This record gives sequence, structure tokens and C-alpha cells, in this order.
Amino acid sequence: MIVVTGATGNIGRPLTQALAEAGQKVTAVSRHTAPVPDGVRHVVADLAEPAGLRPALAGAESLFLLLSGDLHSAGASPADIIGEAAASGVRRVVLLSTLGVVTRPFGPTRIAMRALEDTVRTSGMEWAVLRPGGFASNALWWAESVRAQRVVAAPFGDIGVPIIDPADIAAVAADCLLDDRHTGSVYELTGPKVITPRQQAQAIATALGSPVRFHELTRDEAKTAMTQSMPAELAEDTLDILGSPSPAELRVSPDVQQVLRRAPRPFADWAARNAAAFR
Repeated sequence: MIVVTGATGNIGRPLTQALAEAGQKVTAVSRHTAPVPDGVRHVVADLAEPAGLRPALAGAESLFLLLSGDLHSAGASPADIIGEAAASGVRRVVLLSTLGVVTRPFGPTRIAMRALEDTVRTSGMEWAVLRPGGFASNALWWAESVRAQRVVAAPFGDIGVPIIDPADIAAVAADCLLDDRHTGSVYELTGPKVITPRQQAQAIATALGSPVRFHELTRDEAKTAMTQSMPAELAEDTLDILGSPSPAELRVSPDVQQVLRRAPRPFADWAARNAAAFR
């Protein structure tokens, strides 16, 4: 059995579906009740309380660990999740980390994630670590303004990074969970090319078949909007990356191609599949 945390999100949902279609027994873990594919067991648990995962981990052979905001929850102890998995007899863990542990290693969240990577490596379980850069699905932040006004409002309109389709992260994760050849691997996951916010807006317009205007925000305007849904420190950190990506953050990684034996999907594919969110 394979346990998938964050199973109802942009990565966990396609991962759960792919594993189920591959004939695997899957337990989907999420904080709230949500639909899951037929034949998939669903367990409601809060990753900030690792002991609550025990019912989900019972009998599991593999674990996909996606922490999301739980890593930053007050009192959260992600290393305890690894301990619970090992104690439950889990043989393999695939950790969703972040490219930032390499490109910007000194921020508090990346220090914590690097420590968790180290815990995974020394856990005694087989492991693989995935380090994606920016997600195509972050464009969903613009969905409301596109629906209401056909406007994408974002800072740094002509500065881009090689964002990745979450479905490609899910596909790599599925391969890592199912194939022994990935044991001990660390994969940096990016899209096929650098794409700017202005170009993303055009791709969304193409998917919708109607014009979408791009409005460039100042950094301060963007920070004000972002801090409505994330800590100010994280907003500043994100804006640093978006406004001044390093050479490592601009690099297109070959790892998706290496694992999946195909090129990563372009943003236009993601926009076409998710056009309904912007209508």
C-alpha cells in the first residue's frame, strides 16, 4: 500500500489517480474530507500531529510526503512523521522538498526542509527527494481577476523562471514510488523553458479564446496582496525569487526528461487543461 499526503491538492490528486490506475492500493491523506478515486481509501489527518497518521500508515510500504503549510505550523515536527513511518514498517519514502534548499539555502523554511531531507536520508528507509521550482498552478492566484475582469495582475512582468506543471511532479513521484532505480536519488524538477508572467497571461488568453490584459504590479502592491494569504517573510522571499532569479533558478533541469523519458509539459498545456478555472 502507498500513502499519499496532500492527496487532494495539485500534486497529490494526479499522483493518487496515477497510482490507482496502476493497480496500486492507495491511502489518500488530507486535512479535510474530499473526493478520491474509486478504490482509494481516504484518511483525514493533520500532519502537524504526526501520531494521527498511524491509522493511515498501518500496513503501508511507501509514503509520499508533501508537507505544504504544515511544515510551518506552530509546534509542527515533520521529523516525527518520518519516525512514525519508519516505526510503522514503511519501506520507502518520497519527499517533496524545494529547489530553494539549493538556490537559497539560508532562509528559515529552507533550513527546515534541508534538515528534513537529512532526516529522510538517515531514516533507514529507501528514499528519493524531489526539488521542484515554481509551480504552473500558482497561476490560479489570478483566476478570480481573469474571471471578473480578464486581467492578470502580477509583478515583474518580463522576468521569468522555468515553472513546472504539478502533473509532471506527480508523474515523477509515481515513478519514484514504484521503481527501485530511483532509490537514493535527488531530482530537481522544472518546466521546459523560462516563461514570464506576461507570457503566462497570453497562454491563459489562448486557452480561453479571449483576450487577457496584463497589469504589472509594483513590488509593494504585490506584497500587500500576497500577505493576505501568507506570512510577510515568505512573501518577501517569494518576491526576491520572482524579481531576481539566480542562474540556478533560471536553469532548465534535465531530470523530468530523465525520469519520465519525455520532456516536461509547457505552461500552455497546463493552461489548456485548467481553462475552466479562469472562465
